[in-house]
Amino acid sequence: MPNNKDNVTMDAVYTAPGYLFRRMQQIAVAIFIEECRDFDLTPVQYAALIAIRTHPGIDATRLSAVIAFDRSTLGSVIERLEAKSYIERKPAPEDKRVKLLYLTKAGANLLRDILPSVDRVQARILQPLKPADRKTLLTLLEQLVDLNNEASRVPLRAEDALEHLGKVG
Repeated sequence: MPNNKDNVTMDAVYTAPGYLFRRMQQIAVAIFIEECRDFDLTPVQYAALIAIRTHPGIDATRLSAVIAFDRSTLGSVIERLEAKSYIERKPAPEDKRVKLLYLTKAGANLLRDILPSVDRVQARILQPLKPADRKTLLTLLEQLVDLNNEASRVPLRAEDALEHLGKVG
């Protein structure tokens, strides 16, 4: 029987994987903002700080690849983190036009202090599921993200980015 597109209902929307992923992303961000409100930090800012701490001296292009975030939008994230004194930018020795990113003491302290809140975020997101279902969900999400990486506007390129930093061996 042919599929009649005029008969598509909201049930078809509500059960579509793309819709469900978008809604879950909204929920995850809302929980992060709620749990971390005292720190005035977004999930992307948190990921950027972790990446900068892990890879001191990373540049913005490499940071974009490591956290799979659009380079043009990342500029404003970096500006906000710098304005809050969580990171500092220093010119690269070989090319003064390139700015390298470093975590400040305030940034390191923030990451230490926010960690219990971030842990609560992750627990709250998965809390409604049974423990075995949590593990299954995470396994399947990792597979989907990995197998669909190239479809992303900003594919994760952590290995490529780290090779430029001399961190991959």
